[in-house]
Amino acid sequence: MGNIHTGRRPAPHGSVMITKEPWGSTPEGEVERYTLANERGTVVRVLTYGGIVQSIEVPDRDGNRANVALGFDNLADYRARSPYFGTITGRYANRIAGGTFTLDGVRYQVPVNDGPNSLHGGTVGLDKHVWQATPVREDGEPALALRHVSPAGDQGYPGTLRIAVTYTLTAGDALRIDYQATTDAPTVVNLTNHTYFNLAGEGTGSVYDHVVYLDADRYTPVDETLIPTGEIAPVDGTPLDFTTPTPIGARIRDNFPQLLHGTGYDQNFLLRSTTEAARVVEPVTGRVLTVHTDQPAIQFYTGNFLTGALVGTSGHAYRQGDAFALETQHFPDSPNHPEFPSTVLRPGEIHRTTTVYRFGTGE
Repeated sequence: MGNIHTGRRPAPHGSVMITKEPWGSTPEGEVERYTLANERGTVVRVLTYGGIVQSIEVPDRDGNRANVALGFDNLADYRARSPYFGTITGRYANRIAGGTFTLDGVRYQVPVNDGPNSLHGGTVGLDKHVWQATPVREDGEPALALRHVSPAGDQGYPGTLRIAVTYTLTAGDALRIDYQATTDAPTVVNLTNHTYFNLAGEGTGSVYDHVVYLDADRYTPVDETLIPTGEIAPVDGTPLDFTTPTPIGARIRDNFPQLLHGTGYDQNFLLRSTTEAARVVEPVTGRVLTVHTDQPAIQFYTGNFLTGALVGTSGHAYRQGDAFALETQHFPDSPNHPEFPSTVLRPGEIHRTTTVYRFGTGE
């Protein structure tokens, strides 16, 4: 099935390969880019910095391949300007109100980096570290195992957290992400991947014509700072109802408080099933993305804070609505909402979860 290679040699169609190349350095260490390719010619590129999924090349209905993940062509932009493009996000993905929570009677303060709240683990989250990488094979499929140790007190979180994330490119054109974490003291954990997708191709413009299905009939309403109120509300009768496939742009400009708070879709949806949590169809290319996960929720985000200031791998500026994200996860601010599914991890326990992003084409 081929070996693991180094250097810039591309992975040819018709073979399973893992290649790596140097991709710059940080004060923490050298950064490498790994390329995973399957026999169908699908290619996924991953950086050891932040565990970033830099690109995903998949075919359209006519066999034409394009990168469907937003990102940069250089490390400097990822370090200085990235809005979490493709990153492993945590220790606590999404928001924690006021950057504070209480666990076992002890109050913890984590960095406030999103208005009055903490977002995606703080100012130096998992996305800003160089991970240790090991190429592996999972049942003959190319995979990359990434590991990182977050010491006790890192960004204010308790416990030394040992994290392993494995990206596997399957023979069926799916990117499977397996997360695992252990701790030596009680802590909270919420891990996800923050890839921004555009199924028409990175840099091609708006995703508002993409048709979205979400297997979710409830969501967690948020206040003006995007923190859950604690309510669980039905999507029925609102612009958040994607239980019937609907174009992203059909209702995104509706005068609905939840859309106004996030300047677009940026909501946590409670999943009814893990068989097909989400499905997105791009009508022109025919590309289809389905999401399978064992997590209880998914954050649907439509690139609302892209302003045109960032230039991506194709040389095009990214603007509001040029991508969507489907972040499988637990609920935002769960440490402050005991009625939400728990995100507490204790010594002797293993945080383990899997999400699969499967690519294909429709008629």
